[in-house]
Amino acid sequence: MSGAGRSRTPPDPAHRTPARDGPWCWLRDAEGLLISLALAGLVLLPLAEILLRKFFRAGIGGATAVQQHLTLFVGLLGGALAAREGRLLSLSTLKEFLPARWQVCAQVYSSALAAGISGFLCVAAVQLVRMEREAGQTLAYGIPLWMAQAVMPVAFGLIALRLLWRAAESWRARSMALLLAAGVAWIGVQPPVAPATLTPAALLMLLLAVVLGAPIFVMLGGAALILFWGQDVPIASMSLTHYSMVTNPTLPTVPLFTLAGYFLAEGGASKRLIRAFHAFFGPVRGGPAIVTVLACAFFTSFTGASGVTILALGGLLMPTLMGAGYSERSTLGLVTGSGALGLLFPPSLPLILYAIVASTNAKAGAVTIEKMFLGGLGPGVLLVAMAAWLGIRFGSKDVADRPAFDRREAGRATWAAKWELLLPVVALVALFGGFATPVEAAAVTALYAFIVEACIYRDFKRVREILRVMTECGLLVGGVLLILGVALGLTNYLIDAQVPTLALEWVTGAVTSKYAFLLAVNLCLLAVGCVMDMYSAIVVVVPLIVPLGLAYGIDPIHLGIIFLANMELGLLTPTVGINIFLSAYRFDKPVLQVSRAVIPMQCVLLVGVLLITYLPPLTTLLPQWLGR
Repeated sequence: MSGAGRSRTPPDPAHRTPARDGPWCWLRDAEGLLISLALAGLVLLPLAEILLRKFFRAGIGGATAVQQHLTLFVGLLGGALAAREGRLLSLSTLKEFLPARWQVCAQVYSSALAAGISGFLCVAAVQLVRMEREAGQTLAYGIPLWMAQAVMPVAFGLIALRLLWRAAESWRARSMALLLAAGVAWIGVQPPVAPATLTPAALLMLLLAVVLGAPIFVMLGGAALILFWGQDVPIASMSLTHYSMVTNPTLPTVPLFTLAGYFLAEGGASKRLIRAFHAFFGPVRGGPAIVTVLACAFFTSFTGASGVTILALGGLLMPTLMGAGYSERSTLGLVTGSGALGLLFPPSLPLILYAIVASTNAKAGAVTIEKMFLGGLGPGVLLVAMAAWLGIRFGSKDVADRPAFDRREAGRATWAAKWELLLPVVALVALFGGFATPVEAAAVTALYAFIVEACIYRDFKRVREILRVMTECGLLVGGVLLILGVALGLTNYLIDAQVPTLALEWVTGAVTSKYAFLLAVNLCLLAVGCVMDMYSAIVVVVPLIVPLGLAYGIDPIHLGIIFLANMELGLLTPTVGINIFLSAYRFDKPVLQVSRAVIPMQCVLLVGVLLITYLPPLTTLLPQWLGR
């Protein structure tokens, strides 16, 4: 196994069973049950709203506020779960290349600094809760708002403690991490000199921790805390921005659509869908590659995480391609490169997040989830078609190597997978049918996926299996929302520092051509994709580039698809793209071998990104036509 692969990703999140022994298993079960109940509430509450509105022309008072705070609960408790399992995403692989003794030192240092940052976020959350308690606002039904917000300090406190616990195996090393974290806290509270003087050194310490493996949320939240600290701004503002981001009215769509994807990934949908795709496309040249591309795009569009697709489907697709005569190198390249293809198809999580973040710009207020879903269809089909073309080129030209088309098998396979094949139809009809809001459409999709996998196909035999799937979903969602919440703090600092205004003035003065600007955007976004994950990039970078795009007359929907297509390409950047490391882990291959294998796919997708950039109708035609 490639050591670098372990640094970038934990073991398979889709097939990992928590340990059942140990004195703390009751806490593990309790956390899983709580997050499952919160997700169930997120599903049932919007569905009740639909039924009440339909039959009684009434609604549930305070339903939106309750949904928002259930999302807050899922996000923060999921982040604590990710910390418990050691699955907070980091960007660095350097630690794995160090000698064993230095690896321990790197882990202690990065974990200690991460725990210190988490401790400050906990303190900031306590300050926010205290202010809200004094304000006396209520959530709904007389429940004080501060009681719902109390999950913030509890979760960040748990994250800090778990980071310290996982800093090392020995108590001696853990004690060193605790002392180092305490030292960071002491300097933050009682700086020996003016904070502004210490800001550069503090940022360098943070950078070193990130290079040695500190989680992404620590990089973003720590940078914001240090910059605000240097300007003597109260750190409670960090918790306020985190709270405002995670309680966005449309953000419940994220855990709901992701839950639908997890029910698919954990059930038997993968085998049924691959069988159906293979029945139709197996007899044509490059059929197994087309099946790979379609299956990966389908699953990634619902899970919102290309890594889950590679880990969940890789074991099925790799033998199929190898058995069809594809070389090991081309097989690695196709499976790894196809993992992110579904990110432009509804109801992909990045499309939703871009719509939420971009719509905060007053001039880009027309950006909606529905328009982003429509805008992603054309470019998504283009990238899928180009990836399939590459797979066809890799395939054998010998007709004898391909099975004959079996009409009966095609019918049986389609019938067996009919309920899963209808899932995108259900999601789109619910969203565009005019009877449901985006959150309600997501709830309908999640319930449909649950009924199909648990009741119709009975892939989940016990309640414990359903709870495990919901816990895994909450863990993934929690990791994402944790990043989004703290990233908004850094974004607010950049806005307060007038960085978007200064960038707008400089760029419009230096670049006069719209097309030159688009090329520069592509180059910059490819660089961003190498050093930042997609979700934090959406929160930090989108508020900077949307005003620039508007200044050049670029439709914000078109700019969003350009942004996401570049981020998708960044997942395959040789030696640094996260899908490279996921594939290296899944198939037990060296990172450099996987990096070489994805180069053809990366070149093809790069051409696709350029076509998306310079052919706006690919993106804008459907939103303009159907968005009316």
